[in-house]
Amino acid sequence: MKMQESAQDYLESILILSEQKEYVRATDICNYFGYARATVSVFMKQLKENGYVNIDEHNHITLTDKGMVIAQQMYERHKFLSKLFVSIGVPEDIAVKDACRIEHYVSPETFEAIKRAYGEQEKKG
Repeated sequence: MKMQESAQDYLESILILSEQKEYVRATDICNYFGYARATVSVFMKQLKENGYVNIDEHNHITLTDKGMVIAQQMYERHKFLSKLFVSIGVPEDIAVKDACRIEHYVSPETFEAIKRAYGEQEKKG
C-alpha cells in the first residue's frame, strides 16, 4: 500500500522535531506546519492505529521502527534534493519547496541513480 504524501510529511516532521527537542507533542507538529490542533490529532490517531507512531501517557510522540524507516527515507531525499537543486542554481527557498514535492514521487531506483550521478559530478567538479 502506498502511503499518502501527507502521512510521509507528518512522519518526517516528527523525525526533524525529535532532533531539535527532547520530546515531540502534537502542538509542536501544529506549529511546524501551521495546522489546527484538531487536524493534527486526527492524523496522529491514524498514524498510531497503523503502527507508525507511539503516543505515551504524556502525549509524547515517537516513531515506531516502521515509521522511522519512512521518515528517514523522506528526510534523506529532502536534504539531498534540496542540496542538489541549490548546487545547480535554484534559489534555496524554491529548492526546498520543490524537493518537498519531488521526494514523495521519485522511485527508489531513480533516487539512487540521481545520487550516483550527482556523486560522480561532485568528484569531477
